[in-house]
Amino acid sequence: MAEPRSKHQRKTDVLARLSAPVTDAWVATADGDLPYLVPLTLLWHDERIWLATALRSPTARNLAASGRARVGLGATRDVVMVDAVLAGTVPVAESGEAGQAYADRNDWDPRTAGDDYAFLVLRPERIQAWREVDELPGRLLMRDGAWLV
Repeated sequence: MAEPRSKHQRKTDVLARLSAPVTDAWVATADGDLPYLVPLTLLWHDERIWLATALRSPTARNLAASGRARVGLGATRDVVMVDAVLAGTVPVAESGEAGQAYADRNDWDPRTAGDDYAFLVLRPERIQAWREVDELPGRLLMRDGAWLV
């Protein structure tokens, strides 16, 4: 087994994963005690996660109500977990530079999906990254919205 990565290397790996073309993630929200998990494509833009979805979707409704989400990236042996808060909702038609960046980076353009679609902009509060059990210590890379590395 390889040596555990340093926190600096983990942060570098997390940012590379968030910035990769067509970044897919699992997004968890909840309606009271009813959890909801859905795969969505994201854009990492200005230290924020931009998700595109219909405003009537459970994800959008849950985020509007609770203001919180958990985003998971990677396979079970190379995990990134992001706990985030809703920083804003941006109609796709008003998304400007970020909307174009989303379209350029991903395999679809939500601005063509109609007025019911919006970008949910998430501000990370906590980020963890680990591969195997030996990387569990030191997995916390961001706390209270500030990088620890």
